[in-house]
Amino acid sequence: MNIEAHLATLEKKHGVLEQELHSALLQPSTDDTMIADIKRRKLRLKDEIAKIRSTHH
Repeated sequence: MNIEAHLATLEKKHGVLEQELHSALLQPSTDDTMIADIKRRKLRLKDEIAKIRSTHH
């Protein structure tokens, strides 16, 4: 997989997590642990995207 395709995949996953987080925040029954987990996964993806961009641009 080339770098651009890999970045596109990571960005898509990040967008999906963004939507998941938004939905979770709208549900009063969502517990804080689940929200924190989504935020952690989003941050991990964001860091990976930034790392790839910094080493390949």
